[in-house]
Amino acid sequence: MVSSSGISFSGLGSGLDTQAIVAQLVSIERIPINTLQSRRGTEQRKLDLVGQLGDLVKNLQEKAEALSTPDEFYSYSSTISDESVATVTTDSNAQPGTHILDVQRMAATDRWAFDAVSVRDRNLASGEGEQISFKVGTTEYSLTLDPDESSLDSIASQIEAMAGETVSASVVNTGTEASPSFQLVLSSKVSGEEGRLTDIFSNVGQGPSATGEVLKLNYSPPSADGEPQSDNNITVGNDALAEVNGLLIRRSTNSFTEVLEGVTIDLRAQNQNGPVTITIDSDRTEVRGRIDEFVASYNEVMSFIDAQSTFTPSTDEDDNGGTTGLLFGDSIVSSVKRSIQSALFDVDIDTAINDSEGFSTLNLIGIEQDSDGQLSVNSAIFDEKFTENLPALMDLFADTDGFDNGGALPNTPGYTVDVSADSGLMDRLVRSIDQMFGRQESGDLEFNIEGIFDLRESAISDTIERYDSQIERREERLDSFEERLILQYATLEEVMAGLNAQSSALNAAFAG
Repeated sequence: MVSSSGISFSGLGSGLDTQAIVAQLVSIERIPINTLQSRRGTEQRKLDLVGQLGDLVKNLQEKAEALSTPDEFYSYSSTISDESVATVTTDSNAQPGTHILDVQRMAATDRWAFDAVSVRDRNLASGEGEQISFKVGTTEYSLTLDPDESSLDSIASQIEAMAGETVSASVVNTGTEASPSFQLVLSSKVSGEEGRLTDIFSNVGQGPSATGEVLKLNYSPPSADGEPQSDNNITVGNDALAEVNGLLIRRSTNSFTEVLEGVTIDLRAQNQNGPVTITIDSDRTEVRGRIDEFVASYNEVMSFIDAQSTFTPSTDEDDNGGTTGLLFGDSIVSSVKRSIQSALFDVDIDTAINDSEGFSTLNLIGIEQDSDGQLSVNSAIFDEKFTENLPALMDLFADTDGFDNGGALPNTPGYTVDVSADSGLMDRLVRSIDQMFGRQESGDLEFNIEGIFDLRESAISDTIERYDSQIERREERLDSFEERLILQYATLEEVMAGLNAQSSALNAAFAG
C-alpha cells in the first residue's frame, strides 16, 4: 500500500492485503462505468449500422439513376459480317436497322522520298541560297539552307522545326550496312487529299559550283483518280471512299461519322469479298444488366432492413431472451423501407386501370416480389415486354417530360412531388432517396436540409457524447475515491504499526 510518502505498507501493520481490498472496492465502484461503456458501445454500433444502411441506399440510388432517363434504355449493339473490313460503334441516337457497306478505298497519308545519297552526314548544299520548298494544303513552307548545315539529318531537323505540325521528316537507309543508300522522307501528318504535299522543289547541291551528290526529287502530282505519277511519291494522300446503302461517301480519315445516325464506322481494309452487312439492334443485354444491378441493390437494402427488424426467439430453455438486430424498432429502418417501396409500388390507380398493354407496374413487366420482399426478374416476361414495346418499358422507369413540382416551395410536402404527366419510377426513387439525405433540387438551385439519416445519426451521436461525459465524470470521481482509499489504508497501516510497536515494548517490559 502506498502512503503519502510513496512507500508501500500493504499489510505490514495490520496483516491485511489492503492493496487487494482497495482494488476490489474500486472494481465495485467501476460497475456503473462499465455499464455506461457497454451502452456507449451499443450506440456506436448503431451509428455504424445507420452509416452502413446509408451506403446501401446510396448505392441503390446510383443504380436507379442508371435507369432514370430514356438514353439509358436506348442502348444499341452493332454487328458487322466481316470485322476485318470495319468496326462499328453506336450511341443512344442510333436506330435499329440493316445497312450495306462497300469499302472502295482506304484513306492514306501523303509520303515522298527524295533520291538517295550515299552519306547521311555530308553537307549537300553547294552554295548560299539553295532551298527546299513545298506546300501542305494552302500553307507554303520554304527552307533556305546554310551550306555548313545541309546534311540529310540537319535538313530533316530543320524541316521538323519549320513544319512539324503538319509534316514529319526522317532519314531512312534503303540500302544495306555495307552499301548504304540514304533517303530523306517527308510524310504528311494530315491524312487524305487535304494533307497532300504539293509543289515540292529542291535545288540543293545543284548550284554552279556543285561537285558532289544532290538532293533531288521528281515532283509530278498524282492523277485525278489518286494514282502516283512519280516514283518519289511513295504513297498518295487519298480520301477514303465507301459506299453506304448505295451512297458514295468520302472522308479524309478512315473514321466515318454522320452517315448513319448515332453510328461510327472505322474502316480497316478494302472489301475483298464484296460488300459487308452492318446490323444495328437494341442492346437488350446492357439494359437487362442495369435492371439486374438495380434488383440486386434493392435486395441488399431490404435484406439489411429485415435483418435489423427481425426478432428471433431463443431456442435454449435456459435462455429467456432472443436475438434481434440493434436497429430493431428504430424509426429509420421503417422510414427507409416505407419510402423506397412507396416510390416503386404506389402506382396511380387510374393509370393501372387504364393500362391495356401491361406496362404500368414492375410486376407486369416481369420484376416480381416474393413473400420475403425480395425482387427477381422473370426473364421470359421481361424479354417479351422488351421486344413488344421498348418505349413503353422505358416510360415505366424513366421520366420523359422532366420534373415539375407546380411551384411548390422548399421544405413543403409538395416540393419533391412531380405533377407533370409522366414520372418514371426510378426518378421518383432518386428524389425520395435525396429527401432521406436532406437534398432538394429545383432547377439550378439545390437546398440541403436535415434528412432522416442526418437526424438519426445526430441523435445517436448526441447520446454517445452524453455517455462520454458521464463516463468522464465517473472516472474522475473513481480516481478520487481510489486515492482516498489508498490514503485511508496507508494511515491505518501506520496506526497499526505504531500500536504493534507499543505492544511489543510493553511485552518486553513485563517480561523484564
